[in-house]
Amino acid sequence: MELNALYQFLAVAREEHLSRAAAQLRVAQPALSRTIARLEAELGAPLFDRAGRLRLNSTGAVFRDHVERALGELEAGRRAVAKAALGGADTVRLASETFLPLTGPIAAFKAAYPEVEVRLRQMSTQEMEHALRAGEVDLCLASQPVKAPGTTAEVVHVEQVWLATPTDHRFAAVPRVTIEDLAEEPFVITRRGQWQRRLLDWLFTDRNLEPRIVCEIDEPAATYTLVGAGLGLSLFPQIARFSMPDPGVAWVGVDHPHCFRTLSLHWARLPAAAQRLRAQIEDWDWKQGTP
Repeated sequence: MELNALYQFLAVAREEHLSRAAAQLRVAQPALSRTIARLEAELGAPLFDRAGRLRLNSTGAVFRDHVERALGELEAGRRAVAKAALGGADTVRLASETFLPLTGPIAAFKAAYPEVEVRLRQMSTQEMEHALRAGEVDLCLASQPVKAPGTTAEVVHVEQVWLATPTDHRFAAVPRVTIEDLAEEPFVITRRGQWQRRLLDWLFTDRNLEPRIVCEIDEPAATYTLVGAGLGLSLFPQIARFSMPDPGVAWVGVDHPHCFRTLSLHWARLPAAAQRLRAQIEDWDWKQGTP
């Protein structure tokens, strides 16, 4: 069983789409299809259901979990050899949905440990789950639950989430609004899967309402500009309120007990350098720079 075939299988298992996996791997789709077929023949069982859309079946899911663990151990071994060959130099691999909350603790960590290389990867929560299982990252900072067996989670910060409105909006001069007040308002928000969209959907569902979304995008920072342009309203965490320029945007409280963002660290096995970065993030004064 070739290692390359296992890496290709994981890509197809994650995407559940041959052409997307082939583009990601930079291989021809027919060649990738033949690799998967050979792997299934070698194992003596199909790994995917092919009726309609390609989907990983239960046998494939079991095999995927074993492959992720095996490749994770191989990656850990490669890193151990690389560390020894480089005279003990360390690398920490950190994933997050956004790195705005991490700029302070990472800068402090690099000042204290300049010899440690910090590699950053922006990922969705689902991608973090796979990366942790496969040993591709050491630490993840997430605003949503990360469900990966054998990992540890710790809440490091909880912050208020604000409603952002154009400065000439009727809500701009009020201190707080209810979800019912927002029922007919247009929203500029991130796509499904990102924490802002998940929170917006949950807040409205909790009041038996549905948000009126006029724009959904992949760039959270771009929603701020669109709010200032008068396109609609949006949700932002406390850190964004005090780190983004304020012209064109007003900030309003939302009268709901769960209108906040929880940041959690997630990890499995941590090398020494990653343990030090975890401690730096855990000990960080998250309120500095805000009133």
